[in-house]
Amino acid sequence: MEFKHKDLLGLEDLSAEEMVYILDQAESFKEISERPIKKVPTLRGKTVVLFFYEPSTRTRTSFEIAAKRLSADSVSLSASTSSMVKGETLADTARNLEAMNPDAIVLRHSSSGAPHLLASLVRSAVINAGDGTHEHPTQGLLDMLTMRQVKGRLDRLRVAIIGDIAHSRVARSNMIGLSKMGAEVRVCGPPTMLPPGLEQAYGVSVFFRPESALEGADVVMMLRVQMERAQAPLFPGLREYARLYGLSAQRLALAAPDAIVMHPGPMNRGVEISPEVADGPRSVILNQVTNGVAVRMALLYLLIGGERES
Repeated sequence: MEFKHKDLLGLEDLSAEEMVYILDQAESFKEISERPIKKVPTLRGKTVVLFFYEPSTRTRTSFEIAAKRLSADSVSLSASTSSMVKGETLADTARNLEAMNPDAIVLRHSSSGAPHLLASLVRSAVINAGDGTHEHPTQGLLDMLTMRQVKGRLDRLRVAIIGDIAHSRVARSNMIGLSKMGAEVRVCGPPTMLPPGLEQAYGVSVFFRPESALEGADVVMMLRVQMERAQAPLFPGLREYARLYGLSAQRLALAAPDAIVMHPGPMNRGVEISPEVADGPRSVILNQVTNGVAVRMALLYLLIGGERES
């Protein structure tokens, strides 16, 4: 199969077959990270610009490690150290970056659609590392890779996504990707955190009580409450939220006996997830981080390396 996309802007642009292809490529790249010398010359001479307009730990570091393991040169920019603090527009920043002829630009931005604008202005491959409340496609892919590794399949998996659905680009990418892969997706949260029309838009089931969403679930994905994106208070307080929606060992017992627990990070321990569950035997949260490097290596290879070049 040939990967024909110039950019990766969202899972809504990919077919199920293309997502499986990316996951298979990522599986083959995992082995590199387990070697004593974790480096191959695959992307030697290529340049990857990491432009993170919003703070990030896992995604930014993961992309940087992925580029270095493929021998690409990476350059990091942030909004606070770029000319955007002086009033330069994203379009002008894009044209200036294009003049330096990078091979790929990885963009995280607070505005939904910013990577799409960038991709329309530059010849370089653009990878969406999270745009506003729209999508976070590489997170969706690494989540699916983790599920597939542990469960052996994605088709017919019962996945419960619980928390701040309204502001979560991770939830959107997972709803889109998992639905295309044939999983049964359940979303749950306070009514103030559940946008209307999710059933029709994404083909998911909506629940307001976590106990109902958790019953028999194979995968439980907890989401952080994104108070920085909320325009007004969405619930009485963190203690009340933890009591009603937090994942405790008692609540987890409602899921399937072999259910796994996931979280895209950063976690608010004691709010959406208890420490005993986050660090427990059913948690695969650190596996997600490991798989993030492999997925991002695969995407850099597919967009600016092997196939596209050949």
